Amino acid sequence: MGRGLLCLLLLQLVGLVVAGGGRWRWQEEFLRLPSSDEATRWAVLIAGSNGFYNYRHQADVCHAYQIMRKGGVEEQNIVVMMYDDIAHNPDNPRPGLIFNHPSGPDVYAGVPKDYTGDDVNVNNFLAVLLGNRSALTGSGSGKVVASGPNDHVFVYYADHGGPGVLSMPADGEYLYADDLVKALKKKHAGGGYKSLVVYVEACESGSIFEGLLPSDISVYATTASNAEESSWGTYCPGDDHDAPAAEFDTCLGDLYSVAWMEDAEAHQEGRLAETLRQQYRTVKNRTSDEGTYTLGSHVMQYGDMALAPQSLDLYYMDTSPATANDHKLAAAGAKGSHSYTVSVNQRDADLLYLWRKYRRAGEGTAEKVEARERLVQEMGRRSRVDRSVEMIGGLLLGGAKHKQQVVRERAALVEDWECLRSMVRTFEDQCGSLGQYGIKHMRSFANICNAGVPHHAMAKAASLACPSPPPLHL
Repeated sequence: MGRGLLCLLLLQLVGLVVAGGGRWRWQEEFLRLPSSDEATRWAVLIAGSNGFYNYRHQADVCHAYQIMRKGGVEEQNIVVMMYDDIAHNPDNPRPGLIFNHPSGPDVYAGVPKDYTGDDVNVNNFLAVLLGNRSALTGSGSGKVVASGPNDHVFVYYADHGGPGVLSMPADGEYLYADDLVKALKKKHAGGGYKSLVVYVEACESGSIFEGLLPSDISVYATTASNAEESSWGTYCPGDDHDAPAAEFDTCLGDLYSVAWMEDAEAHQEGRLAETLRQQYRTVKNRTSDEGTYTLGSHVMQYGDMALAPQSLDLYYMDTSPATANDHKLAAAGAKGSHSYTVSVNQRDADLLYLWRKYRRAGEGTAEKVEARERLVQEMGRRSRVDRSVEMIGGLLLGGAKHKQQVVRERAALVEDWECLRSMVRTFEDQCGSLGQYGIKHMRSFANICNAGVPHHAMAKAASLACPSPPPLHL
């Protein structure tokens, strides 16, 4: 039955209820029948960065989309947000294609462009998550998560991060942890889902939920790292020209992200059911470099642990024997996927890209000169940000107290989130954008807030640390 015809029939029945008096009970029961208990699966996939040096984030999201579709999630229920400047970037050795594994398939084909370019922003992400079309800006598709009380929602965020924040493509725009958690609480209060799962790939991503995410709003989250460490890029080019990913000057994926996706593909291919808890343990083990943490991070879980035994089939997989036959995508990622990999700290992945651009360029060429200038510029920008924050912290708190985490076991990063926003704005107004590297200093600003330093003192310290605006970066 067409949706329009069904709506017309329901309207007619409502009219009968109003006019029919004694027929109320029968009509009430009839009106409950249409699929009120059926669950719909929804997904939001967002890459919060741009630039070819951040290739991996959009590759992660494109790969995730393919997994959602293979698992039977309807296309109209998947919202994709990515800058979309990678596939046709001049630096791409495979124009029009994106790969998340050195020997894997193209993951870009068929990915919808729901929100691209400047439409990938905090406002639109929260509007999409909350199902609030009226709050959307720009020229995106208008798709939102219009979920109901019986639905299951999966959110995947791949990006740079820092203590308490996740980045967006626009310089100086951040999704603060308290805004994300407030949105989740609001969606729960409005009956917007039965259960909701969030996977976050970012440095210090544990700080997004630690001390903030309640255990009673049916949200389960895992993060690529704890609240104090970096996450890692992987499938990066190494010194061996014959190594996987050697033709690329950038990392193809992120360690936590490819871990959960390749695990999902293996289970999907083998028709093996898996729970959220089982996947968490598998991903935790792989992301920690088989438990050593020498080249990895501590994957964490937060929120409602009662959801952990749930099957992934509720969210993005379909391991029933009667489903689709073609799983070519799964085979590439699941078999021998990490026998040889180069992993790099997320914050150093752009330096690897710039260094390889410099090495690849011919001697004496304009390309060589430009590559060297960009590398020197980025190193200088990092040094300026570090010195500025160091000086401000010393002026306001003395010593190295601004670097230290205030002892707040299992508590949120900061008591006053508006203070944190204000301190960051004050710094950036005077000293320039923190950028994807500089947001690692968010803890310093949080400690300044937690120490009760007034805003005017921060403004004065910033003016002393940064008497003139710094040059633009990258």
